[in-house]
Amino acid sequence: MTSSPSPVCVCGSGQAYDSCCLPYLNGDSVPPTAEALMRSRYSAYVTENIDYLKGTLWPKHQPGFGFAATARWAAESHWTGLRVLAKEKGDTADREGTVLFEAKYLSGGMLQTHREKSRFRKKAGRWFYVEALEE
Repeated sequence: MTSSPSPVCVCGSGQAYDSCCLPYLNGDSVPPTAEALMRSRYSAYVTENIDYLKGTLWPKHQPGFGFAATARWAAESHWTGLRVLAKEKGDTADREGTVLFEAKYLSGGMLQTHREKSRFRKKAGRWFYVEALEE
């Protein structure tokens, strides 16, 4: 019996979900770049994996962060696509990087676009989301 192929990952990479974001979301591996972390965080919103979003947030920002509001936003939205517009640094040898992206979602029957330039930082070999920057 052959298994059916894994669906394409929701992050827009074009790769199969089980070889793209799923290993990160399951904790089997860590994203090697800032862009990979950003894509996996989008996938976490789609799958409502709030623990992953918390675990990949810069540690000093975790206490007191509004994860209940994040969970509500993830659950009440129907995520329809992610597009990476630009990135600076954030490769495996870097310690910081930024990714400019647009995430589209349906909320209240209306198509919305969340556009953000995110700053990422690496600590102890792992990438973390730090904050949204002004464009």
